[in-house]
Amino acid sequence: MESSNRAGSYAAEAEAGGQVVEAAHFSAIRSVRTEAEALMTLARALDHELKAGFGAAVAAIHEIPGRVIVSGIGKSGHIGRKIASTLASTGTPASFIHPSEASHGDLGMITQQDIVIALSWSGETTELGDLISFAKRFAVRLIGMTSNPASTLGQAADILLPLPLVKEACPHNLAPTSSSVIQLALGDALAVALLERRGFSASDFKVFHPGGKLAARLKTVAQLMHAGEEMPLVPRGLRVSEALIAVMGKRFGCAGIVDDHGQLVGMITDGDVRRHMSAGAGHSDLLARRVEEVMTPTPITTTPGTFASAALELMNRSRITALFAVERGRPVGILHIHDILRAGVV
Repeated sequence: MESSNRAGSYAAEAEAGGQVVEAAHFSAIRSVRTEAEALMTLARALDHELKAGFGAAVAAIHEIPGRVIVSGIGKSGHIGRKIASTLASTGTPASFIHPSEASHGDLGMITQQDIVIALSWSGETTELGDLISFAKRFAVRLIGMTSNPASTLGQAADILLPLPLVKEACPHNLAPTSSSVIQLALGDALAVALLERRGFSASDFKVFHPGGKLAARLKTVAQLMHAGEEMPLVPRGLRVSEALIAVMGKRFGCAGIVDDHGQLVGMITDGDVRRHMSAGAGHSDLLARRVEEVMTPTPITTTPGTFASAALELMNRSRITALFAVERGRPVGILHIHDILRAGVV
């Protein structure tokens, strides 16, 4: 009887657990869909009531000689920190100033060459008062990001970014969820628009991201390739037996074939040799052939300036493990897939 009761208890717990999982799944889907709808509402606003303000904000930020000062408190402050960070990493100098710290001396960090972006969903955040007053007193341009254009922030802003009213993912429509998402998305939109307007390139991006996985992905072929005497190169007309010495000696599993002008005209790999042998060619007969009879003509190549991540994608797509970097048809280096993996490019 006790065993039966225990089994029944386990079954009830399992059923209850399943109900908890289902309820959590429903909440998650509802939250994500609500926030996705909020983003679509923001996209529509950018086509209408936000369009003029957004364009003016991008133009004003692009023209200033100083920095973008971002400020906000609570959830808006957390979003503001991320916006400042994204702007700074994409070529627009920016800093976050906490509004309470601003009232206790950090206002001195702001100059008339700067521009301020203040975030407040209600537009009536008390802590932003001193920052707003300072901006107006010293003619520092103020961009207000708020859902209430009639608010203190909305009225004080030189450029208004009116956020559309959206339903929070919180079932009580209280906790900042959807509203935080659209603040973040609008900040990202500003950063991307400014990035494109400045012509900020992937190479520029690398300057601000010298560490971590991103830096590895931004390494170029030139930084990882083997050049000079390290390249396995043999002249056209050489016998396969002699070419194999270069293949095995350089340990790339291949050798490049160059003509009299140093142009890369083909590649021979240990796989090419194996395929010809399995096709019926005698061992001694194969070794006596000229490399151009066995090589792969017009091999897949890259350039020194190509990103290593793109070279890796090319290798995977072509199912090869090494490729030559060429300039004007001449090989200047060779890159093996192990070089890319050792650099952390994945």
